[in-house]
Amino acid sequence: MNNIPKSAFEFVPEAGRMHDKKLETKPVGYFQDAMNRFARNKSSVVAAYIILVLVLYAILVPIFCETTYSRSLTDTNYLNYTKLPPKIPLLGIDGTSKMTVNKSRYLMYEALEEETGLDVITDIYQADYKDSTAGKNTSFYDLRIDNYAAMGMVYLTLTEAQFEDLQAWQDRTGIQVIYPAIKDAKQTNANIWYDADKKGQPKLDKSGSLKPIYRTTTPDDTTYHSLRIASDNDPEHPLAYTRVTGTSQSKSLVTRISKYTYFQYKYGFEPSFVFGTNAKGQDIFTRLASGARFSFLLAICISIINLFIGTIYGAIQGYYGGTVDLVMDRIADILYDIPFMVVTTLFQLHLANKVGVIPALLFAFVLTGWIGMAARVRMQFYRFKNQEYVLAARTLGARDWRLMFKHIFPNSLGTIITGSILVIPGVIFSESSLTYLGIINLESSTMTSVGTMLANGKDYLSTDPYIIFFPALFISLLEVSFNLFGNGLRDAFNPSLRGAE
Repeated sequence: MNNIPKSAFEFVPEAGRMHDKKLETKPVGYFQDAMNRFARNKSSVVAAYIILVLVLYAILVPIFCETTYSRSLTDTNYLNYTKLPPKIPLLGIDGTSKMTVNKSRYLMYEALEEETGLDVITDIYQADYKDSTAGKNTSFYDLRIDNYAAMGMVYLTLTEAQFEDLQAWQDRTGIQVIYPAIKDAKQTNANIWYDADKKGQPKLDKSGSLKPIYRTTTPDDTTYHSLRIASDNDPEHPLAYTRVTGTSQSKSLVTRISKYTYFQYKYGFEPSFVFGTNAKGQDIFTRLASGARFSFLLAICISIINLFIGTIYGAIQGYYGGTVDLVMDRIADILYDIPFMVVTTLFQLHLANKVGVIPALLFAFVLTGWIGMAARVRMQFYRFKNQEYVLAARTLGARDWRLMFKHIFPNSLGTIITGSILVIPGVIFSESSLTYLGIINLESSTMTSVGTMLANGKDYLSTDPYIIFFPALFISLLEVSFNLFGNGLRDAFNPSLRGAE
C-alpha cells in the first residue's frame, strides 16, 4: 500500500456515489412463478384448453338438452330412431350413406318419396344391374340414401286425446304426420302403401303408376279431420287414417305415421343429430356428454379420497421413518400386489349386489389407489423434514402434526396436486377398459359412461363406426391432453426450476 502514490487516488463526488436502490420489480410468489413457467409451455396450455372444453361439454350439454331427448328417442318398441349417421348441414354432413339394395327396396324408396315428398334417394350410381353371386332375376341398385328420410312409416297406437292433439298440430304447422291406413291388415310393413306381389314388386296400373291400397271408410266417420294427402280426393269414400281397437270407453287408434315428421311434432325440430344415434335410438352427442359427466365425477371423487388417505398415510411414513415406515411400507406393498382386475371382479360379483355397482367400483379403486399418492407424499416428507425451517420450528416447540401439515406439506403441494390431477385420466381409462371388457356394466336409461358407450359401439364398428368413433375420440383427446397437461404442471411446480427461464 505504501508504494502507491497519492496521485493514483482521487476523490469521488458525493453526487456520483452509488447507494442501494429499491427493487423496481414486484416479488413473485410460488404459485405465480409456477403459472408463469406453465404458460411458457405451449403444448401444456393447448392441452389445458382442450380439457376445459371437454369438461364444459360434459357439464353444459346435459343441462341444456331435454332429459328424455338425452336419454332415449324411443317412444315404443316400434317407433325409434336407431343408428342414424351424423348430420350437420352447416358443415356439409348431410346424414346420407352409400348402399346397395335390391329392386324391391329401391321401388319402396321411390314409393316413399312419392307419398311423403321427402328426398329419400339423393343419388344413383348404378341402376338395375345383375350380380353373379345372386339369382338371375335379382337386380341391384347402388344408391346414396338420406337415412333420415328413409326411416319411413310405422304404425303407432294412440289414445283419442293424443290423436286429436296430433291432428291439431298438423293443421297448425301444415306438416303431415298421419297417413292413411292400409287395406290389407296382414301387411305389417307400413311403408308398402301400394299393391305388390309376394316378392314386394309393385303391381302398376295401365298408366304405369302405383296402385294405392289405402283403406276407405264412410263420410260419417269423422275420426280423422285434418290434412289430406294428395291422393285422398274422393269425398264419397274418404281414406281411413286409423284402425280402431279396444272398447268404446277406452278406444285406441292404430295410426300410420311418418317417423320423420312425427319427430318434428315430438321435439319441435327436424331430426338432425351432430354425432348420430346409437343402436337404442339415443342421441350420441347428449349421451356422450352425460357419460363424460359421470366419468369425470367418478374420477374426481376417487382422486379426492385417494388424496386424503394417501396424504395422511404417506405423511406419517415419511415424517417418523424407521420402524413405523418399515411396517407401513410392507402393508402398502401387500395391498399393491393385489391385482386390480381381480379386486374389481370380486367386488362386482359379491359386493355389487349389496351396495350397488358404483359403490363397489368406488371401493375397488380406493382399496389400492391411494398407495401411489402415499409413496409420493412419503418421498416429499423425507426430502423436507430435515430442512432448516423445520428444525427451527421444532426448536421453538412446534408439535409433530403442525410440523407435518403446516411446514412440510405446503412445500410438497405442487407434486401432490400434479399427482392428484393425473389420477383423473387414469381412473377414466381404467373404468373404460373394465366396461369395454364387460367386467362392469354401468348402462341404464338414466346413466352411462364413456367406457359403456365404447363397449356398446364395438359391435357396430364395421357397419356404423360413428357409434364408437366419438366416444373413442373423446377418451383419446382426454388422455393425450392430460398427459401433456401433467407434464407442464410437473415442471411448473418443480422447486428446482423456480426462477428459471
